[in-house]
Amino acid sequence: MAADEQRLRVAVLGAGLIGVDLADKIRRSEKLELALVAGRDRDSLGLRRATDMGHPTTVGGIRAVVDAGPFDAVFDATNADSHAEHWAALCPTGTTLIDLTPTGLGTVIVPGVNSHRPEAHRHLNLVSCGGQAAIPVLYAIAKRCTPTYIEVVSTGASASAGRATRLNLDQYIATTSAAIRTFTGTPDAKVMVNLSPARPAPPFRVAMTVLADGIRPAPVRTSVAAAAQAVRAYTPGFKVTSLSVDPGRISVAVEVTVSGGRLPRHAGSVDIINAAAVLLAEQSAATSR
Repeated sequence: MAADEQRLRVAVLGAGLIGVDLADKIRRSEKLELALVAGRDRDSLGLRRATDMGHPTTVGGIRAVVDAGPFDAVFDATNADSHAEHWAALCPTGTTLIDLTPTGLGTVIVPGVNSHRPEAHRHLNLVSCGGQAAIPVLYAIAKRCTPTYIEVVSTGASASAGRATRLNLDQYIATTSAAIRTFTGTPDAKVMVNLSPARPAPPFRVAMTVLADGIRPAPVRTSVAAAAQAVRAYTPGFKVTSLSVDPGRISVAVEVTVSGGRLPRHAGSVDIINAAAVLLAEQSAATSR
């Protein structure tokens, strides 16, 4: 079988900043074939950019995707309020739906933290960009101590937050908090989000504070370093910028910057969740052929 025939046929639903970067990442994948980018407005900048990149595009949203299918996988890069409708439309087609909106619906996946079995899960949720940045580190810490409280503060550039992101901030906070509690076993988790208008635009940063019993500094540092290395395998711009381990308290900050591709350097929030989404689709390709 030829290499092109082994690729998964995928579509991107949504032509905002996230959708256009997804199209670019899929274009560079050896396991995925981008068959469609679907938006709602033919004159939108994102849809024009996707067309200029040489991808098939359409208007009509979810109905256009269903009519053009079936697809092996669809990436939902729209908004949380529309996602349940999208899953209802795609579920009967057998398509795997990878949700980049903060709905909390479907099977929550964080690469390197929990496994994804394509044959068992066709509705996948990626929590949020802050969740993808924080949870690998927090999960590693929780294996070394017993957290009683976790606080996560995400700061991103205003320029990297589109309309859907701003509309979904409440869902973002609720879904990220729930995922942190689930993956760490922590009874109390607080999530905050800051959008910075500073110029030049700051990189995406996530600061985490963990209150815990039984902290042993050396194992915590080793686990955090290993978690960061695992994330860098698919998001090279991910790095730990500070780590303080004290009795009863751990403070860690991470930063995600972008190099290469079409995203500006500060749009690490988009980069990390899109990289995770493409990785999941590629894993599906590896196990379904």
